[in-house]
Parts: sequence; C-alpha cells; structure tokens
Amino acid sequence: MPPALLFDLTKIDLTAKPILDKEVIGRVNPQSFEMQQLDGILWYDKEKMLVLGYKDVTENEFWVRGHIPGRPLMPGVIMIESAAQLLSFFVNEILGEHAFIGFASIDSAKFRATVQPGQRLLLLGKITKFRPRRKYDAYIQGLVDNKMVFETNVSGMAV
Repeated sequence: MPPALLFDLTKIDLTAKPILDKEVIGRVNPQSFEMQQLDGILWYDKEKMLVLGYKDVTENEFWVRGHIPGRPLMPGVIMIESAAQLLSFFVNEILGEHAFIGFASIDSAKFRATVQPGQRLLLLGKITKFRPRRKYDAYIQGLVDNKMVFETNVSGMAV
C-alpha cells in the first residue's frame, strides 16, 4: 500500500496555469531539449519546504519510439530525473542557492504503476535536509490520475 501523500492536493487547483512555467524552469535548470523533464510548478510552501511540479508526457518524448514499441512506458530513470530537476529548481529558485545541483544519490525508489504518453506526472516534493551550499535531500512522490506511480529519496549537491 502506498504511503500517505506529502500534502493535500484537494486544496490546490491542479488545472490552474503554473505559477512557474517551463520557460522560467529553463532559465534556472541547465537541462534542455529532450532532457528537460520538468514542465511547471503549480504550488510551493517555502517555509515547509514543499513543492508541487509536473511533467506532461507527450508522444514526442525521445524514449517513446524505443521504450516498449507499441506500448510506450516512461522509463523509471526518467521519472527520477524529473524528481531531481524538481529538487534542483526548488533549491535554486525558491531557496535561493544559485548553484549547479548535481545528483548525489537515489535511495529507496519504488515504482508502483506505469506512466504513458498523454498523462500528466505530478511531482510532490519535500526537502528533508537542507545544508546550504552543500547537499540537499528530498522525498518525492509521483502521481498520475491520483494514483502513486513512484516514490523515491534523492540527494543533490552543489557542484
């Protein structure tokens, strides 16, 4: 059974225009073209270090053609990359670190369901350890249609 959600999604308008869009994310995160895996930020709470972002999965993703022809499935490593980009953006833009955040670790990743083109992957994140200009830990949950598809702990570090 999946764990409880990090925060109550019923209090957030999931259909609203993002408060921070792909263009803003692109000015902060260095990933570009097919490696940009974060499309928007819908909500955040700086004090509680919580953030809600998303990736709209399309038929044009670079992996669609080859990751299970006839039944394209978003690779788990790309889901985790989306989570890492959420952490990096939050640390840089919201917490004001202004550093390149590289992967430090992935722990306890669990995949519970698939993600396919045409779906929105919601990313619920919580910074669990924040050591300015050093290392950052976060717990991320991925949801599609109110169903948890993955959860993981990721760490990033200023490089």
